[in-house]
Amino acid sequence: MVAAAAAAVLVAVALIPAAGPRPGAQSQGAQGQAEQAHSAFDRPEGASEFRPSYHITPGKNWMNDPQRPILLDGVWHYYYLYNAGYPTENGTEWYHLTSTDLVHWKDEGVAIAKYKNGLGDIETGSAVVDHDNSAGFGKGAVIAVMTQQDQGIQRQSLFYSTDNGHSFTAYAQNPVMENPGEPNWRDPKIIRDDAHGQWVMALAEGEKIGMYTSQDLKNWRYASGVERTGLGALECPDLFQLDLDGDPSKRTWVLAASANGSEEGFTTGVAYWTGEWDGTRFTPSGEPHQWLDAGSDFYAAVTWDDPRLTEGQRMASRHAIGWMNNWAYARQLPTRDWHGGADSMVRDIRLQTIAGKPTLVSNPSAAMKSLEGTVATTGQRRVTQDGAGQLPVPEGGAYRLDVTLERTADDDGSEARIELGSGGGTFATVGYDFADESAFITRDADAAATGKAELSPEYGASRRAVSPARDGKVELSIFVDYSSVEVFINGGEKTMTSLVFPTPGTPSIKAVTAGGTLTLKSFSYRRLASTQ
Repeated sequence: MVAAAAAAVLVAVALIPAAGPRPGAQSQGAQGQAEQAHSAFDRPEGASEFRPSYHITPGKNWMNDPQRPILLDGVWHYYYLYNAGYPTENGTEWYHLTSTDLVHWKDEGVAIAKYKNGLGDIETGSAVVDHDNSAGFGKGAVIAVMTQQDQGIQRQSLFYSTDNGHSFTAYAQNPVMENPGEPNWRDPKIIRDDAHGQWVMALAEGEKIGMYTSQDLKNWRYASGVERTGLGALECPDLFQLDLDGDPSKRTWVLAASANGSEEGFTTGVAYWTGEWDGTRFTPSGEPHQWLDAGSDFYAAVTWDDPRLTEGQRMASRHAIGWMNNWAYARQLPTRDWHGGADSMVRDIRLQTIAGKPTLVSNPSAAMKSLEGTVATTGQRRVTQDGAGQLPVPEGGAYRLDVTLERTADDDGSEARIELGSGGGTFATVGYDFADESAFITRDADAAATGKAELSPEYGASRRAVSPARDGKVELSIFVDYSSVEVFINGGEKTMTSLVFPTPGTPSIKAVTAGGTLTLKSFSYRRLASTQ
């Protein structure tokens, strides 16, 4: 993505520390258990008030777009755009992290530095493992193709690595794709199309996604284009397959791109279409686009599968991660020691028939369970405007809530609210309105909305996602970190991701209605360990 460059802003950042201790390991005696719990769940010494506990953030400076991870010898290699010179210098480069579980990350430093080959900074693209040496740099070489921008001209360049993605060399014949005169021509996403014996690239070209094919990753041929109007300049495209409802006979292609939904009362996010790819052209199914996340802060997402799994497993589900930020206020956030927001949790996505149409359903990666502490639950109870009685008191700002709400025959309320508090105030409200069958999230009273007069009005807008109750019940899984909330509705049929900035003070949780009564069918709280 080059929105930052287009706005003369700087992109990218330093990183998050190596994996810390995990909860759940065995220790001797109550004292040892207490010490281990302290090391697993408490924040690192000196952590700033908004520093996330379990989300990827840079140690300092600026971060934005994720780059799709690749797997080498059991280790995931992940890169994101980073600007070490923020805010006085422009330009991004690829910062490198590694992980074995997609939850705990090790800092590997800058892998591809900006301004080294005369073609500008290093922007969004994608890396692949060239198992068959199609590019000629050796079997198993890592090939990264990304946008470089120099004096406003966007070109695609190739870099290769022969040391498992730790360092890269610029291809001598760069750029591998010269700009044909387009102002928006960026963010190449490359996949292997084994069915047609070729590499395929999806490229963002304004209101079109250009499709290109190649045999060697260096010479690319334009194959077709997919016009998608009304969504602004598209960015960060993605192309992949999933089996609808887990059925291999319903294998379906998905084309996604980051887009602007202002014309439909939405904000920026990740739009997607289902359809078919025949080796030359992607043909959308004809259904309107959908949004991968209905919150304010899920953008530039990438998806990937695990090559260690069987084909059926890879087609049933794949991972996804997005940038938690929004260009409407990306440079106005109240973080002091780093800038650019954070990355979402890694999610597992699958394609499921919802309300008669193929829909991407998201859930937290199963590895997130490694961070969970002891569960605290409450029994069923009535919720009123005054609350639902005492709920567990959060131990810090990183936790998971699982809530089931119900409107029974004895209830006369419509809207339930889970108020996330700090310092006696409410910094975010996650709720559900049975009248219009929608979940919602608001943050108009957090430290960013109330403490910075120059913050864009877009920040305070409430976001909603329609997801009908099932047998009168609604399930919400709410993941809270020190500067974000991620909500999974009805098993991930819809999700909402938002940055939030709590005011200082003791955290709290309260369940209330906007009027009348509703039923809190179940409620559970789990503290989440730090990965920093």
